[in-house]
Amino acid sequence: MHNTPYTDPESAHNLTFYLDDEMSMLDLGNRMANFLRPGLTLFLYGNLGAGKTTLARGILHGLGYRHVVKSPTYNLVEIYKISRLYLYHFDFYRFNDPLEWEEAGFREYFNPASICIVEWPEKAEDLLPMADLQITIKIHDKGRSIEIRGRTELGKQCLQQWNNQEIS
Repeated sequence: MHNTPYTDPESAHNLTFYLDDEMSMLDLGNRMANFLRPGLTLFLYGNLGAGKTTLARGILHGLGYRHVVKSPTYNLVEIYKISRLYLYHFDFYRFNDPLEWEEAGFREYFNPASICIVEWPEKAEDLLPMADLQITIKIHDKGRSIEIRGRTELGKQCLQQWNNQEIS
């Protein structure tokens, strides 16, 4: 396995990575931070233990956050302020009731000035805006495969920017 991107020949708006270990996952998140911008929503799909929180930790470190990054499993959301950027890290694994969504005011977090990373979006998908980037992590005997798909124009622009940076 390797951690260099493979561009899907069907679309320049999909990237696939093969990662050997946790450090490679953190590095990928760190590299992703270079092309993320306010207004993006990222959906992270994968089984328990696939590395969703590790990827989010890598992104946060890449954005300059130097403190502990906790899994938001019990709180549903962890809020990070990095300079003037707000990053909201959601984990809907234990999400059961759509009323929780409305009462918590989560809808306000999805705005042009913030980045939202959502683990287990399938638990609340009808309530969420469309993902700009859909990230699917699959566990293999040795390592992980990561597929990143641009789902909106903004998401596709981000992946194009990443492709341009990787090539140069």
